[in-house]
Amino acid sequence: MNSSLMLRRFFCFNSTTTAVAAASSTSSKKKPLVFLGSPQVAATVLDALFKASKAPNSLFEVAAIVTQPPAKRDRGKKLMPSPVAEFALDTAFPSDLILTPERAGEDTFLSTLRALQPELCITAAYGNILPTKFLNIPPMGTVNIHPSLLPLYRGAAPVQRALQDGAKETGVSLAFTVRALDAGPVIAYETLEVDDQIKSVLRLSCTCLQAPDLLALLFSEGSKLLIHELPSILDGSARLKAQPQDDSKATLAPKISVDESWLSFDQEASVLHNKVRAFAGWPGTRAKVAIVDDENGRRNIVELKIITTRVCDHSIVQGDEADDITYVKDSLVFPCGRSTALEVLELQLPGKKVFRAAAFWNGLRGQKLKKL
Repeated sequence: MNSSLMLRRFFCFNSTTTAVAAASSTSSKKKPLVFLGSPQVAATVLDALFKASKAPNSLFEVAAIVTQPPAKRDRGKKLMPSPVAEFALDTAFPSDLILTPERAGEDTFLSTLRALQPELCITAAYGNILPTKFLNIPPMGTVNIHPSLLPLYRGAAPVQRALQDGAKETGVSLAFTVRALDAGPVIAYETLEVDDQIKSVLRLSCTCLQAPDLLALLFSEGSKLLIHELPSILDGSARLKAQPQDDSKATLAPKISVDESWLSFDQEASVLHNKVRAFAGWPGTRAKVAIVDDENGRRNIVELKIITTRVCDHSIVQGDEADDITYVKDSLVFPCGRSTALEVLELQLPGKKVFRAAAFWNGLRGQKLKKL
Protein backbone atom coordinates (compact mmCIF):
# COMPACT_ATOMS: atom_id res chain seq x y z
CA MET A 1 0.00 0.00 0.00
CA ASN A 2 1.22 3.48 -0.89
CA SER A 3 2.37 5.18 2.36
CA SER A 4 0.51 8.44 1.66
CA LEU A 5 -2.68 6.52 0.90
CA MET A 6 -2.20 4.49 4.07
CA LEU A 7 -1.89 7.63 6.18
CA ARG A 8 -4.97 9.17 4.55
CA ARG A 9 -6.93 6.04 5.44
CA PHE A 10 -5.42 5.96 8.88
CA PHE A 11 -6.43 9.48 9.80
CA CYS A 12 -10.05 8.97 8.75
CA PHE A 13 -11.02 7.25 11.97
CA ASN A 14 -12.43 9.86 14.26
CA SER A 15 -16.10 9.58 13.46
CA THR A 16 -18.41 8.01 16.00
CA THR A 17 -21.19 7.48 13.43
CA THR A 18 -18.90 5.77 10.92
CA ALA A 19 -17.28 3.59 13.57
CA VAL A 20 -20.59 2.41 14.98
CA ALA A 21 -22.03 1.74 11.53
CA ALA A 22 -19.00 -0.34 10.58
CA ALA A 23 -19.09 -2.24 13.85
CA SER A 24 -22.80 -2.99 13.58
CA SER A 25 -22.29 -4.57 10.15
CA THR A 26 -20.56 -7.54 11.78
CA SER A 27 -22.31 -10.42 13.49
CA SER A 28 -24.48 -9.22 16.36
CA LYS A 29 -24.22 -12.63 18.03
CA LYS A 30 -20.57 -12.21 18.88
CA LYS A 31 -19.46 -10.03 21.76
CA PRO A 32 -17.55 -6.92 20.67
CA LEU A 33 -14.00 -6.65 21.97
CA VAL A 34 -11.69 -3.62 21.70
CA PHE A 35 -7.94 -4.23 21.52
CA LEU A 36 -5.35 -1.69 22.69
CA GLY A 37 -1.67 -2.07 21.78
CA SER A 38 1.12 -0.33 19.92
CA PRO A 39 4.51 -2.07 19.34
CA GLN A 40 5.30 -5.15 17.26
CA VAL A 41 4.89 -7.54 20.21
CA ALA A 42 1.31 -6.31 20.59
CA ALA A 43 0.66 -7.13 16.93
CA THR A 44 1.35 -10.77 17.86
CA VAL A 45 -1.54 -10.65 20.33
CA LEU A 46 -3.82 -8.93 17.82
CA ASP A 47 -3.02 -11.62 15.25
CA ALA A 48 -4.02 -14.32 17.75
CA LEU A 49 -7.30 -12.50 18.45
CA PHE A 50 -8.07 -12.17 14.74
CA LYS A 51 -7.49 -15.89 14.18
CA ALA A 52 -9.52 -16.93 17.23
CA SER A 53 -12.41 -14.62 16.27
CA LYS A 54 -12.74 -16.42 12.92
CA ALA A 55 -13.20 -19.84 14.51
CA PRO A 56 -16.71 -21.33 13.98
CA ASN A 57 -17.46 -21.35 17.72
CA SER A 58 -15.91 -17.95 18.47
CA LEU A 59 -17.67 -15.90 21.14
CA PHE A 60 -16.21 -12.53 20.15
CA GLU A 61 -15.16 -10.20 17.38
CA VAL A 62 -12.58 -7.40 17.31
CA ALA A 63 -14.82 -4.33 17.06
CA ALA A 64 -12.07 -1.69 17.14
CA ILE A 65 -8.34 -1.20 17.68
CA VAL A 66 -6.79 1.55 19.81
CA THR A 67 -3.12 2.40 19.34
CA GLN A 68 -0.62 5.23 19.64
CA PRO A 69 -0.84 8.04 17.07
CA PRO A 70 1.48 8.00 14.03
CA ALA A 71 5.02 8.95 14.94
CA LYS A 72 8.23 9.77 13.11
CA ARG A 73 10.32 6.70 12.37
CA ASP A 74 13.45 5.92 10.36
CA ARG A 75 15.51 8.61 12.12
CA GLY A 76 12.64 11.07 12.17
CA LYS A 77 12.06 11.25 8.41
CA LYS A 78 8.66 9.64 8.02
CA LEU A 79 5.41 9.89 9.93
CA MET A 80 4.27 6.28 10.25
CA PRO A 81 1.46 4.43 12.04
CA SER A 82 2.31 2.19 14.96
CA PRO A 83 3.25 -1.44 14.21
CA VAL A 84 -0.19 -2.53 15.47
CA ALA A 85 -1.96 -0.08 13.15
CA GLU A 86 0.26 -1.14 10.26
CA PHE A 87 -0.54 -4.80 10.89
CA ALA A 88 -4.27 -4.10 11.14
CA LEU A 89 -4.27 -2.16 7.86
CA ASP A 90 -2.35 -4.96 6.15
CA THR A 91 -5.09 -7.40 7.21
CA ALA A 92 -7.75 -5.10 5.70
CA PHE A 93 -9.18 -4.10 9.08
CA PRO A 94 -11.38 -0.99 8.57
CA SER A 95 -9.23 2.12 8.95
CA ASP A 96 -12.09 4.07 10.60
CA LEU A 97 -12.06 1.51 13.42
CA ILE A 98 -8.39 2.14 14.19
CA LEU A 99 -8.49 4.81 16.89
CA THR A 100 -5.39 6.84 17.78
CA PRO A 101 -6.11 9.25 20.63
CA GLU A 102 -3.26 11.21 22.15
CA ARG A 103 -4.68 10.29 25.56
CA ALA A 104 -7.19 7.61 26.50
CA GLY A 105 -9.17 10.15 28.51
CA GLU A 106 -10.13 12.37 25.55
CA ASP A 107 -13.88 13.04 25.47
CA THR A 108 -14.21 12.40 21.73
CA PHE A 109 -12.44 9.08 22.00
CA LEU A 110 -14.48 7.98 25.02
CA SER A 111 -17.70 8.88 23.20
CA THR A 112 -16.65 6.72 20.26
CA LEU A 113 -15.75 3.87 22.59
CA ARG A 114 -19.10 4.04 24.39
CA ALA A 115 -20.93 3.99 21.07
CA LEU A 116 -19.10 0.80 20.11
CA GLN A 117 -20.42 -0.84 23.32
CA PRO A 118 -17.46 -3.17 23.85
CA GLU A 119 -18.11 -6.10 26.14
CA LEU A 120 -14.40 -6.30 26.98
CA CYS A 121 -11.16 -4.41 26.35
CA ILE A 122 -7.77 -6.13 25.98
CA THR A 123 -4.48 -4.28 26.40
CA ALA A 124 -0.98 -5.39 25.41
CA ALA A 125 1.81 -2.81 25.61
CA TYR A 126 -0.55 0.02 24.71
CA GLY A 127 1.59 2.74 26.28
CA ASN A 128 -1.13 5.05 27.59
CA ILE A 129 -2.67 5.43 31.05
CA LEU A 130 -6.30 4.32 31.19
CA PRO A 131 -8.49 6.62 33.29
CA THR A 132 -11.47 5.51 35.37
CA LYS A 133 -13.86 6.86 32.71
CA PHE A 134 -12.36 4.38 30.27
CA LEU A 135 -12.32 1.45 32.69
CA ASN A 136 -16.02 1.97 33.47
CA ILE A 137 -17.11 1.44 29.86
CA PRO A 138 -16.68 -2.34 29.14
CA PRO A 139 -19.02 -4.35 31.43
CA MET A 140 -16.63 -7.33 31.55
CA GLY A 141 -13.70 -5.07 32.36
CA THR A 142 -10.28 -4.52 30.80
CA VAL A 143 -7.68 -7.29 30.81
CA ASN A 144 -3.95 -6.73 30.36
CA ILE A 145 -1.16 -9.02 29.20
CA HIS A 146 1.84 -8.14 31.37
CA PRO A 147 5.26 -9.76 30.73
CA SER A 148 6.19 -10.56 34.32
CA LEU A 149 4.98 -12.67 37.23
CA LEU A 150 2.87 -10.08 39.00
CA PRO A 151 3.20 -8.51 41.52
CA LEU A 152 6.88 -8.60 40.48
CA TYR A 153 8.07 -5.94 38.03
CA ARG A 154 5.07 -3.68 37.80
CA GLY A 155 5.70 -0.84 35.38
CA ALA A 156 6.94 0.11 31.93
CA ALA A 157 10.03 -2.13 31.58
CA PRO A 158 9.37 -5.49 33.30
CA VAL A 159 11.41 -7.64 30.90
CA GLN A 160 14.39 -5.30 30.86
CA ARG A 161 14.49 -4.90 34.62
CA ALA A 162 14.16 -8.64 35.21
CA LEU A 163 17.13 -9.34 32.93
CA GLN A 164 19.08 -6.49 34.49
CA ASP A 165 18.52 -8.09 37.90
CA GLY A 166 19.70 -11.45 36.60
CA ALA A 167 16.34 -13.09 37.33
CA LYS A 168 16.39 -16.86 36.84
CA GLU A 169 12.61 -17.09 36.48
CA THR A 170 10.12 -14.93 34.68
CA GLY A 171 6.75 -15.27 33.00
CA VAL A 172 3.62 -13.55 31.76
CA SER A 173 0.46 -12.61 33.66
CA LEU A 174 -3.11 -12.03 32.56
CA ALA A 175 -4.72 -9.54 34.93
CA PHE A 176 -7.70 -7.22 35.20
CA THR A 177 -6.75 -3.56 34.87
CA VAL A 178 -7.38 -1.18 37.76
CA ARG A 179 -6.33 2.42 38.29
CA ALA A 180 -3.26 1.43 40.35
CA LEU A 181 -0.26 0.45 38.23
CA ASP A 182 -0.43 -3.25 37.19
CA ALA A 183 -2.14 -4.04 40.49
CA GLY A 184 -5.34 -5.78 39.36
CA PRO A 185 -6.40 -9.36 40.20
CA VAL A 186 -4.48 -12.03 38.25
CA ILE A 187 -6.59 -14.36 36.12
CA ALA A 188 -3.77 -16.69 35.03
CA TYR A 189 -0.01 -16.75 34.54
CA GLU A 190 2.69 -18.77 32.79
CA THR A 191 6.12 -19.31 34.37
CA LEU A 192 9.33 -19.72 32.39
CA GLU A 193 12.85 -20.53 33.58
CA VAL A 194 15.21 -18.01 32.03
CA ASP A 195 18.38 -20.10 31.94
CA ASP A 196 17.00 -23.35 30.55
CA GLN A 197 13.48 -23.26 29.18
CA ILE A 198 13.64 -19.93 27.35
CA LYS A 199 17.04 -20.53 25.78
CA SER A 200 15.84 -23.92 24.59
CA VAL A 201 12.67 -22.48 23.06
CA LEU A 202 14.56 -19.67 21.32
CA ARG A 203 17.53 -21.91 20.41
CA LEU A 204 19.98 -19.37 21.77
CA SER A 205 23.39 -19.75 23.37
CA CYS A 206 23.97 -18.57 26.94
CA THR A 207 25.41 -15.25 25.77
CA CYS A 208 22.57 -14.20 23.49
CA LEU A 209 19.34 -14.10 25.51
CA GLN A 210 18.45 -10.44 25.23
CA ALA A 211 15.41 -8.33 26.01
CA PRO A 212 13.86 -8.21 22.49
CA ASP A 213 13.91 -12.02 22.22
CA LEU A 214 12.45 -12.53 25.68
CA LEU A 215 9.81 -9.82 25.19
CA ALA A 216 8.62 -11.42 21.96
CA LEU A 217 8.43 -14.85 23.56
CA LEU A 218 6.48 -13.65 26.59
CA PHE A 219 3.87 -11.84 24.48
CA SER A 220 3.57 -14.92 22.27
CA GLU A 221 2.92 -17.03 25.38
CA GLY A 222 0.62 -14.31 26.71
CA SER A 223 -1.52 -14.40 23.58
CA LYS A 224 -2.01 -18.17 24.01
CA LEU A 225 -2.94 -17.64 27.64
CA LEU A 226 -5.44 -14.94 26.64
CA ILE A 227 -7.17 -17.07 24.00
CA HIS A 228 -7.44 -19.94 26.49
CA GLU A 229 -8.96 -17.73 29.19
CA LEU A 230 -11.28 -15.60 27.01
CA PRO A 231 -14.37 -17.83 27.45
CA SER A 232 -14.14 -17.53 31.25
CA ILE A 233 -13.50 -13.79 31.00
CA LEU A 234 -16.53 -13.28 28.77
CA ASP A 235 -18.89 -15.39 30.90
CA GLY A 236 -17.75 -13.65 34.11
CA SER A 237 -16.24 -16.68 35.85
CA ALA A 238 -12.69 -15.30 35.49
CA ARG A 239 -13.67 -12.40 37.74
CA LEU A 240 -14.59 -14.89 40.46
CA LYS A 241 -11.40 -16.97 40.21
CA ALA A 242 -8.95 -14.07 39.74
CA GLN A 243 -6.49 -13.80 42.63
CA PRO A 244 -5.74 -10.44 44.29
CA GLN A 245 -2.08 -9.48 44.21
CA ASP A 246 -0.01 -9.30 47.39
CA ASP A 247 1.07 -5.67 47.30
CA SER A 248 3.70 -6.31 49.97
CA LYS A 249 5.64 -8.43 47.43
CA ALA A 250 5.42 -5.89 44.60
CA THR A 251 8.55 -4.68 42.83
CA LEU A 252 8.73 -1.87 40.30
CA ALA A 253 10.12 -1.80 36.76
CA PRO A 254 10.47 1.89 35.92
CA LYS A 255 10.94 3.19 32.39
CA ILE A 256 14.53 3.05 31.14
CA SER A 257 16.34 6.31 30.39
CA VAL A 258 19.15 6.88 27.91
CA ASP A 259 21.38 8.06 30.76
CA GLU A 260 21.37 4.51 32.15
CA SER A 261 23.04 3.08 29.06
CA TRP A 262 26.64 3.79 30.16
CA LEU A 263 28.69 0.88 31.47
CA SER A 264 30.97 1.32 34.49
CA PHE A 265 33.75 -1.27 34.57
CA ASP A 266 34.15 -0.80 38.31
CA GLN A 267 31.13 -3.11 38.58
CA GLU A 268 31.34 -6.90 38.38
CA ALA A 269 31.24 -8.49 34.93
CA SER A 270 27.96 -10.31 35.62
CA VAL A 271 26.24 -7.01 36.44
CA LEU A 272 27.45 -5.48 33.18
CA HIS A 273 26.52 -8.55 31.13
CA ASN A 274 22.99 -8.48 32.54
CA LYS A 275 22.71 -4.80 31.66
CA VAL A 276 23.87 -5.40 28.08
CA ARG A 277 21.22 -8.03 27.43
CA ALA A 278 18.54 -6.06 29.29
CA PHE A 279 19.12 -2.85 27.30
CA ALA A 280 19.59 -4.55 23.92
CA GLY A 281 17.49 -2.99 21.20
CA TRP A 282 16.89 0.26 23.08
CA PRO A 283 18.70 2.22 24.43
CA GLY A 284 21.65 -0.17 24.12
CA THR A 285 24.76 0.05 26.27
CA ARG A 286 27.76 2.31 25.72
CA ALA A 287 31.32 2.63 26.92
CA LYS A 288 34.20 4.97 26.23
CA VAL A 289 37.67 3.55 25.60
CA ALA A 290 41.04 5.05 24.80
CA ILE A 291 43.08 4.01 21.77
CA VAL A 292 46.71 4.70 22.65
CA ASP A 293 49.62 4.88 20.20
CA ASP A 294 52.83 4.37 22.21
CA GLU A 295 55.02 5.56 19.35
CA ASN A 296 53.74 9.13 19.29
CA GLY A 297 51.89 9.24 22.60
CA ARG A 298 48.60 10.02 20.88
CA ARG A 299 45.44 9.11 22.83
CA ASN A 300 42.08 8.96 21.06
CA ILE A 301 38.82 8.60 23.04
CA VAL A 302 36.21 6.49 21.24
CA GLU A 303 32.60 5.74 22.17
CA LEU A 304 31.53 2.15 21.60
CA LYS A 305 28.09 0.60 21.61
CA ILE A 306 28.38 -2.83 23.25
CA ILE A 307 26.15 -5.34 21.45
CA THR A 308 26.82 -8.84 22.83
CA THR A 309 28.90 -10.02 25.78
CA ARG A 310 29.61 -12.94 28.06
CA VAL A 311 31.12 -13.24 31.50
CA CYS A 312 34.72 -14.44 31.28
CA ASP A 313 34.91 -17.97 32.71
CA HIS A 314 38.68 -18.34 32.53
CA SER A 315 41.64 -16.59 34.12
CA ILE A 316 41.92 -12.93 33.17
CA VAL A 317 44.68 -12.26 30.67
CA GLN A 318 46.45 -9.34 32.28
CA GLY A 319 47.76 -6.49 30.18
CA ASP A 320 50.78 -4.42 31.06
CA GLU A 321 48.56 -2.14 33.14
CA ALA A 322 45.35 -2.58 35.14
CA ASP A 323 43.24 -0.66 32.61
CA ASP A 324 44.45 -2.58 29.53
CA ILE A 325 41.83 -4.25 27.37
CA THR A 326 43.17 -7.46 25.87
CA TYR A 327 42.08 -9.74 23.05
CA VAL A 328 41.52 -13.44 23.68
CA LYS A 329 40.26 -15.73 20.90
CA ASP A 330 37.13 -14.01 19.60
CA SER A 331 36.57 -11.33 22.23
CA LEU A 332 37.82 -8.12 23.79
CA VAL A 333 38.41 -8.73 27.49
CA PHE A 334 37.56 -5.82 29.79
CA PRO A 335 38.85 -6.06 33.39
CA CYS A 336 35.98 -5.39 35.79
CA GLY A 337 35.32 -5.05 39.50
CA ARG A 338 36.24 -7.74 42.03
CA SER A 339 38.78 -9.31 39.64
CA THR A 340 36.13 -10.34 37.11
CA ALA A 341 36.25 -9.78 33.36
CA LEU A 342 33.71 -9.12 30.62
CA GLU A 343 34.16 -10.48 27.12
CA VAL A 344 32.78 -8.22 24.38
CA LEU A 345 31.92 -10.24 21.27
CA GLU A 346 30.21 -7.63 19.10
CA LEU A 347 30.37 -3.85 19.14
CA GLN A 348 29.55 -0.80 17.06
CA LEU A 349 31.17 2.56 16.37
CA PRO A 350 28.91 5.63 15.92
CA GLY A 351 27.39 5.61 12.44
CA LYS A 352 28.89 2.21 11.58
CA LYS A 353 27.56 -1.31 11.28
CA VAL A 354 27.87 -3.90 14.04
CA PHE A 355 31.10 -5.89 13.76
CA ARG A 356 32.92 -8.66 15.57
CA ALA A 357 35.58 -7.98 18.19
CA ALA A 358 38.27 -9.52 15.95
CA ALA A 359 37.66 -6.94 13.23
CA PHE A 360 37.94 -4.08 15.71
CA TRP A 361 41.12 -5.48 17.25
CA ASN A 362 42.75 -5.99 13.85
CA GLY A 363 41.90 -2.40 12.96
CA LEU A 364 43.99 -1.13 15.90
CA ARG A 365 47.19 -2.19 14.12
CA GLY A 366 49.25 -2.60 17.23
CA GLN A 367 47.79 0.31 19.19
CA LYS A 368 46.73 -0.33 22.79
CA LEU A 369 43.15 -0.28 24.01
CA LYS A 370 42.39 0.98 27.50
CA LYS A 371 39.18 1.27 29.51
CA LEU A 372 38.17 4.61 31.03
